[in-house]
Amino acid sequence: MNIGGIRKGRLNLITDVEDILVGNAEDAGARTGVTVILPGRRAVAAVDVRGGAPGTRETDALDPSCLVEEVDGVVLSGGSVYGLDAASGVVSWLGARGRGFALGNSAMVAPVVPSAILFDLTNGGDKNWGEEPPYRALGRRACEQAGRSFALGNAGAGFGARAGMLKGGLGSASAVSAGGLTVGAIVAANPFGSAIIPGSDRFWAAPYEMDGEFGGRGWPERMEGLAARDPLEETKAAQTGMAGKVEGGNTTIGLVAVDVDLTPVEARRVAIMTQDGLARAIRPVHAPVDGDVVFVLATGRVRLGTENRAGSVAALGSIAADCLARAVARGVYEAETLGDAESYRARYGR
Repeated sequence: MNIGGIRKGRLNLITDVEDILVGNAEDAGARTGVTVILPGRRAVAAVDVRGGAPGTRETDALDPSCLVEEVDGVVLSGGSVYGLDAASGVVSWLGARGRGFALGNSAMVAPVVPSAILFDLTNGGDKNWGEEPPYRALGRRACEQAGRSFALGNAGAGFGARAGMLKGGLGSASAVSAGGLTVGAIVAANPFGSAIIPGSDRFWAAPYEMDGEFGGRGWPERMEGLAARDPLEETKAAQTGMAGKVEGGNTTIGLVAVDVDLTPVEARRVAIMTQDGLARAIRPVHAPVDGDVVFVLATGRVRLGTENRAGSVAALGSIAADCLARAVARGVYEAETLGDAESYRARYGR
């Protein structure tokens, strides 16, 4: 397939990929939320897990050697271990509508809904929920809200997120090739590392920015000596205690959707390549306290064909990584100050 030049989609959201809907739900008092990604019909899926402290559900089922090849939805949630219950609400919602893996001649279906969580338990919100955490209900509500347009920043799984010393958030971006291939990314950016180049107000993802989508400030004029600087310079104040010990947990979780007919093996390769987008946007990344997870959904609308298929998959993975890097920066740029987590725009201006 001829990829050609790249531009952002009309919405510059993951929903520029046809048949992909996104729903967000938040609990403002608890400073947390859930994001649900719903394909219009079952889609081929894959996952790549790189962080040192992941929290996931049904990701083992996405191994290409396993039975499951398609999923009915994917959940990104705050709440750490409590947030894994958001997928239960989504499963119930989908099952009640007959959407899921068909179980022979039975009328029952089994929705397949992988999920990943980030850590936002110590962000100052009211987490006194007793034996009824809000995540199952938030998952159902996110499904009800699913559509093509959705909020960024303090929304969904990014509501209570933090990105190094700044407020994190939900980001999304899209890319469309000259040949009509569409890639979209969504991410809840809550990394231990920083999205900002040390000593500047510039994003690490600046080279991949399209049309000023996260401020248009570009690179700093001088970039010398970065390898000699403390890699935690832009994150230590927010992430360490009085004794300088790294505390708590973090995690950036995301998903890339493509409109081509990838096999499970090809989708897995794209997921691996897409993780490079986090390395282009965050420093350091995949740390021991991060649980970084990236999913891929392939809707199959466009056929890649057989000629140089490996080259097409490689190009797709590269575009997806750039798209994810842009989504991380947009999530931080669009976030608003929450509690003691200062937003990028409050600190540096628009």
